[in-house]
Amino acid sequence: MKIKICGLKNQENILSLSRLNLDMMGFIFYAGSPRFVGGDVDSTILQSLPRSIERVGVFVDEKINVVLKNVNIFHLSRVQLHGNESVIYCKKIADKMISVIKAFSIDDQFDFDQLKSYQQVCDYFLFDTKGKNKGGNGISFDWEILNCYKLNTPFLLSGGIGIDNIETALKLSHPQLKGFDINSRIETEPGLKSIEETEKLIKKIRTHEFY
Repeated sequence: MKIKICGLKNQENILSLSRLNLDMMGFIFYAGSPRFVGGDVDSTILQSLPRSIERVGVFVDEKINVVLKNVNIFHLSRVQLHGNESVIYCKKIADKMISVIKAFSIDDQFDFDQLKSYQQVCDYFLFDTKGKNKGGNGISFDWEILNCYKLNTPFLLSGGIGIDNIETALKLSHPQLKGFDINSRIETEPGLKSIEETEKLIKKIRTHEFY
């Protein structure tokens, strides 16, 4: 099961987290987020991360040339699109041989059939809670709705995952659930993750027996 820690912008915190058993780190390139990397992160910091950790750039309805520019500057492994990006937009990114994670905001009325056309241009979907912010709301949606997802594209689960509910998340048995995206519930402030809380979460996930 993949573990992605998202919303990082403190360089010392990033380096500390890079020593843990993570699969992905997410960096938000959206000025409307309190976790916007802005000028806080030197590109050499991301370039120096262990090769075992994928660097994911998170963008929201950004111009494609800006996305591609940041992919090159920060040596991003994947691009996560968290806005209203179309299938055509995703294809233009994927055609550059860049792995695409497309995020969708989920509520009780969400129609998973609308994702069919995205399957050919996305390596992962990410299911987050529909809220006032573009992610980082710290609340979970009703995970029972995942039973309605019948497509073949693997997905990461996001939205309010923390120490108090990770055990419930780990009991989900959907065949396409491939990892957890963790953000605000392990923070001491926006963009600054608690190493202690992160270690606890990682231990629970890594020691869980999946069937």
